[in-house]
Amino acid sequence: MVSRSVSDDGHSLEAVKQSMPALARADADHFDLFELDRRFGIDTDVLAQRYRTIQSQVHPDRFAAAGEAQKRIAMQWATRANEGFQTLRDPLARALYLLKLRGIDASAERNTTIAPAFLMQQMEWREAIDDAAAANNVDALDAVLSELQDERRQRFDKLAGWLDSGADQAAADTARELLFIQKVMDAARRQIERLDDA
Repeated sequence: MVSRSVSDDGHSLEAVKQSMPALARADADHFDLFELDRRFGIDTDVLAQRYRTIQSQVHPDRFAAAGEAQKRIAMQWATRANEGFQTLRDPLARALYLLKLRGIDASAERNTTIAPAFLMQQMEWREAIDDAAAANNVDALDAVLSELQDERRQRFDKLAGWLDSGADQAAADTARELLFIQKVMDAARRQIERLDDA
């Protein structure tokens, strides 16, 4: 069997590479891939449109009749586009990725630098969730969840400004707080679901 580098509809990987050079570059980051400025504030509609464009060009189904090497490359490019899209469309994942590009791993398990006041607040939220769950009080759980959502929103507002102005340490601290808030929100949601299912 002859190996082909052309898809079933005459589409070639070389043509994709020429029209989307960042896709084939190993050193291209997610922002490069979608031709976005390397900043926190992005237009997610533009991101989604560019993602759809890339996927329409490299979807593995378009290369079903191509050779194995070309199929593998198409799959790798489609996977890379999907991973980049998933990272950039989620604000917290985007912030952590942007910090990582700047040499800061804010999500590292060993990095537990958190302000004591925030740790106390986190303990209070967890205690409120435990008390409400023990009392089968969905309204109290909803109130805690609402408070957490407000805290999350406030921190994202700060995070955006810090990241886009280059205040990386403040951004990293806030991103770590957001990771903790997300875990507490998940715990509250699990308890609400448990009570709703009961």
